[in-house]
Amino acid sequence: MQIKISARHGHLSEDTQQFIREKMEKLLRYFERLTLIDVTVDLKNDPQKLVEVIVSAEHKHDMVARESNSDILAAVDLVVDKLERQISRYKEKIQDHRRRQSLGEVTSAPTPEPGEE
Repeated sequence: MQIKISARHGHLSEDTQQFIREKMEKLLRYFERLTLIDVTVDLKNDPQKLVEVIVSAEHKHDMVARESNSDILAAVDLVVDKLERQISRYKEKIQDHRRRQSLGEVTSAPTPEPGEE
């Protein structure tokens, strides 16, 4: 999995980038087939910082979450919560919970038990 972190209208400290990277790696607990996480932090508006995350899963399915807050770390936490819910719903959707009969169970006729004739 690849994590890309970029900042608009400013620069992120190394500690902030490491915090974001650690938070994004935790998303793998929910769905291990994530291919790319693209994090964009917009620092243009002085009081509010905007964090946007695009998560790409297998089979070209993207999940997007945005959050703005005065604290970048709080905004990252809120975005991760949103993405956890989206990933959980996506995983539930793609899993097949129906039990399918094996080919042997479908094609074979029921065998009579001894003494049942």
